[in-house]
Amino acid sequence: MINQEIADKLQEIADLLEEQGANSFRVNAYRHAAAEVSGLPGPVSEIVEREGIQGLVDLPDIGEGIARSIYEYVAIGRMSRLESLKGGHDPVALFESIPGIGTKLAHRIIENLHIDTLEALEVAACNKRLEAIPGFSAKKVAMIQLWLSYVLGQHRPRRRSDEKFIEPSVALILEIDRRYRQKADADELPTIAPKRFNPDGKAWLPVMHASRSGWHFTTLFSNTARAHQLQRTHDWVVVYFYDDHHHENQHTVVTETHGSLTGNRVVRGRENECREYYAHTE
Repeated sequence: MINQEIADKLQEIADLLEEQGANSFRVNAYRHAAAEVSGLPGPVSEIVEREGIQGLVDLPDIGEGIARSIYEYVAIGRMSRLESLKGGHDPVALFESIPGIGTKLAHRIIENLHIDTLEALEVAACNKRLEAIPGFSAKKVAMIQLWLSYVLGQHRPRRRSDEKFIEPSVALILEIDRRYRQKADADELPTIAPKRFNPDGKAWLPVMHASRSGWHFTTLFSNTARAHQLQRTHDWVVVYFYDDHHHENQHTVVTETHGSLTGNRVVRGRENECREYYAHTE
């Protein structure tokens, strides 16, 4: 049964990506993975228990990113990628599933780091951004990293805090943000009806898929409780990005309201790079 459950969810991701205009490479990757899982002779959970994430990657038609989604479902019974595409993703509930993180700390993560995925939280833990939030001691962060390594299937040595994470440039993220807002204003994007903060079930949330410089982007306005509270649902833009191996992270782009960058679009967590960017473009 678990094989068919996972195959159905992978197929649903493929269908949603196609409806939202994603490139055929990503759509077909999920469809091929769904067919592979559906045709396995035994439960995929046994592969996970026996061989970990590498056992999934070794299967035909399953890349590392999709393998992580399968691993996540086996480990905690949810597939964050599908939840995000359906607009029903609840980052508070996701972070509350981590031992040692309750509602208060989950909200602090979202409000301070502007992230809503486990992969982005892992990056924040490794580069010390998580440790800077009140309530997250070095010991707690280390425990969270161990849990994330298990759930994300990362059976590798823990990354050093000074190790660089390859990401799209600030200039590229700001270009994607600019293009998304222009297309959203012109009603040129497909829209989804988010399940959260949408009692009327209205399809109001524009979604854009794009590929640039070897990166694949999924972009949409923030639908978090904080964005609604501050009336920033049409200003805060969440940019998810993936490479060809489906390694992923995210950033939120906002209009800065104070300091030297006031009035400019800023990539949260990369403010210094934004200052350099604007200094060279003025």
